[in-house]
Amino acid sequence: MPSSPSASAASPQTGLRRTEPGDTSGTAGPSGTGPSEAGPSEAGPSGAADPSGAAARLFLPLIALCTAVTAANIYLAAPLLPLIARDMGSTPSAVAWLASVAQLGYAAGLLFFAPLGDSVNRRRLVAVLSLVATGALLAAAASAGTGVLAGAVLVASAATVVPQLLVPLVAERAPADRRARHVAAVIGGLFTGIVAARVLGGLAGQAFGWRAVFVGAAVLTAVLGLATAYILPVERRRRRGPLFAGLAAIPGLVRRSPDLWRACVRQAGMYGAWSALWTSLALLLTEDEGYGMTTAAAGLFGLFGLAASVVAPLAGGLVDRFGAAKVVRSAYALAALSVPLFWLGGQAMAALCAAAVLVHAALVASHVANQTLALTTTSAPATANTAYVVAGFAGGALASALAGPTFGHWGWGGVCAVAGAWLTLGWTATAVRPAR
Repeated sequence: MPSSPSASAASPQTGLRRTEPGDTSGTAGPSGTGPSEAGPSEAGPSGAADPSGAAARLFLPLIALCTAVTAANIYLAAPLLPLIARDMGSTPSAVAWLASVAQLGYAAGLLFFAPLGDSVNRRRLVAVLSLVATGALLAAAASAGTGVLAGAVLVASAATVVPQLLVPLVAERAPADRRARHVAAVIGGLFTGIVAARVLGGLAGQAFGWRAVFVGAAVLTAVLGLATAYILPVERRRRRGPLFAGLAAIPGLVRRSPDLWRACVRQAGMYGAWSALWTSLALLLTEDEGYGMTTAAAGLFGLFGLAASVVAPLAGGLVDRFGAAKVVRSAYALAALSVPLFWLGGQAMAALCAAAVLVHAALVASHVANQTLALTTTSAPATANTAYVVAGFAGGALASALAGPTFGHWGWGGVCAVAGAWLTLGWTATAVRPAR
């Protein structure tokens, strides 16, 4: 899940304190028990040497572009499922689980790799992860069966955690009065990548085949990943304690913070509902029992995802003004309204279009509010962010895994039922636990 612009510049309602670059008085290291364990730097308190000249001008645009490409890798398989099924001699519903494999891989990568951004050289980590993702994408393009393809997609998605390593760096380096706008630029890149994966992936798959799409993604990942690693500040860090101290601290942190637990569960419910609907949409649009579209035409439906990019800055302002809880309630109401519209969309295209806009608005508004809450409720925001994003993607992966076979047995109505169940679970499971 992307981190929200408001997470780095919240208001008194959210309780998040603005910090100047280099101020470590309110930050926590990977263990969540004290200041960051990064060692001294050649260039001051932030632990990073400042780029200058052309590198400084390219810093933010290149990171936003790299974020778009890496985010697209997670969703690459979803619009290509009909083409993959045809090539593998299967049915689209029988290979729909590949989409959930990608999300599970990303959740695993977040769990293990994202906390390392606090304790290891980010420049080297971004380069290594980019090369691993590139190799896995090439292996996916060459795979002869769904098992090998699933393994390659899992590895590629696990290595696609670069945005979660870069967002904290962007927030740290931005001027205090423009910090939210800088972070928003990266998040805008992330949502653009998600839309591009569905729209451009579907068009390119129809024209050149699904294997060519994976090859193209591998090339872009290698070029932009290595270029981004090259332009990142030089860091000199000394790691203290176990490498995965941040991972070990997550269960205790969630247990001690009811607000963090609530944010994790509610976003898992919201993202699960969105994922069940969105990853199964290609099946409804392309199958003869549905709308019978080509893969390219179905991919264009992903343009409705641009609603998320429009809503993100608006949601940040609403969280600042009214607080996270009210925004999450409103987002859940929008998502609940979208489910019956999606069901009607099985026969009426207008309802399907309206539902697509509503569910994206609900997803991003809920995400901005929940992530702001997650980052402001503990003294270890990096570890809390890892717990939050992993919970969201795990909820999405489980819902996607259930939605594929459900579509095969009960059709589009069954998928809508899965989405409704996920929303109900996400809300009711948190409603019974009082806030601290």
